[in-house]
Amino acid sequence: MSLKEQLQDDLKSAMRTRDKERLAVLRMLMAALKQREVDERSELDDAEVLGVLEKMIKQRRDAETQYREADRHELADAEAAEIAVLEHYLPAQLSEAEIDAAIESAVSEQGATSMQDMGPVMGVLKNRLQGRADLAVVSQRLKARLQG
Repeated sequence: MSLKEQLQDDLKSAMRTRDKERLAVLRMLMAALKQREVDERSELDDAEVLGVLEKMIKQRRDAETQYREADRHELADAEAAEIAVLEHYLPAQLSEAEIDAAIESAVSEQGATSMQDMGPVMGVLKNRLQGRADLAVVSQRLKARLQG
């Protein structure tokens, strides 16, 4: 079963159980997926669905941070609840050791020796780690590796 089919099944289940919060988040996600399909005129595969999921989670994390800084805790808690629903559909996250191993592998494959090689290495890592690791963290660790 594809990730998109799983989302549709969970949407129906949320309707049946009258889980309003989960239903609202899943409807929002399905609308974003449908919009992307219409824009690109193609069916999304699991990797593209993961990309949309990650983007939505990142947006909500940014909003949550801003709400907390503005002392709007009720809105921040609502964003955190949406993040929890969305994160359920991400694959298991990699440990720091697994991320470091992936970085080392990509660096050796690309023959990277300096910061000028960061772009191609990040391209490889993005394809391998999408949905399984926060790419901002991966970028920071890669940067430290290439500078050190």
